[in-house]
Amino acid sequence: MITREVMQEAIFRTIKKGSCHISPDVHRAFEKAIEKEKSVVSKKAFEGTLKSLDLSIERECLACPDTGWPLFFCKVGNEVEMEGGILALEDISRKMVARATKEGYLRSTMKHPLTGADPGTNVGMNIPGFTYQFVPGDALQITYVAKGGGSECFGGTRYRVVAFADGLIGIEKSIIEWYIAASRAGAICPPAVLGVGIGGSADIATNLAKEAAALRIVGSRHPEPEFARIEEDLTAAINDLEIGAMGSGGKTSVFAVHVEYSLTHLAGIAVAMSANCMVARRATSKIYADGKTETLDDPNWFNGR
Repeated sequence: MITREVMQEAIFRTIKKGSCHISPDVHRAFEKAIEKEKSVVSKKAFEGTLKSLDLSIERECLACPDTGWPLFFCKVGNEVEMEGGILALEDISRKMVARATKEGYLRSTMKHPLTGADPGTNVGMNIPGFTYQFVPGDALQITYVAKGGGSECFGGTRYRVVAFADGLIGIEKSIIEWYIAASRAGAICPPAVLGVGIGGSADIATNLAKEAAALRIVGSRHPEPEFARIEEDLTAAINDLEIGAMGSGGKTSVFAVHVEYSLTHLAGIAVAMSANCMVARRATSKIYADGKTETLDDPNWFNGR
């Protein structure tokens, strides 16, 4: 049985790492951008940001002062035994978010939407957020994602329905226009990691877009060729815009485009975009039945496609 104590330590450690450490794939994306960048301004921006991120890892301080929304993505084994069950998992997660906030690994950013009242803990109605997958086995895997405020609120998340007659052209046109508008408005911090959800209802499409942005390894490709080609085409098209680092111009305008899809209704095709910050903060821990804990670089969230 996985004890409450083991879950508590693993979850707190995962939150802390997700706030202070960028993942190896994100580090490689910065290195690649620095290597190919011709714009002096963008190159310096990437170099300075990566140096700051490396210092955050070394000193265990925040990778970004906006610690965003606290989100948990949990893969729960069908035979897993947890002390207190799912209710205990959520209770412990809330307490560890509050602890991380108190200790300075999260900034108090979650407020009441009408009064602005601040609980000071980042814990309240529907926050932190929990998303579950139930999988074979007796292990528990927890991924913590700090989804940044700017990329989520001010234009980085968008949705519409495209007619079947508009097809792929309508889908790609929407994404490119949205990305341009969000970058021009200063609503996101390019180069983003861009998630695209195609199909399903509005909530399915937007959730797929968010998960594609936050949980895929940066630059990975969808296993189905048609969707891998969309990822490649959108990545190339957006980079050809030469938006560059924070809009300063340059060869890298997006780190990656990740597409996930659902079957859709014949009435139309839902399309959603979710931009993730360039630092793409996430951390994953897997807890085995014997209490052993392993840190993973890849959440492997979409392996059950």
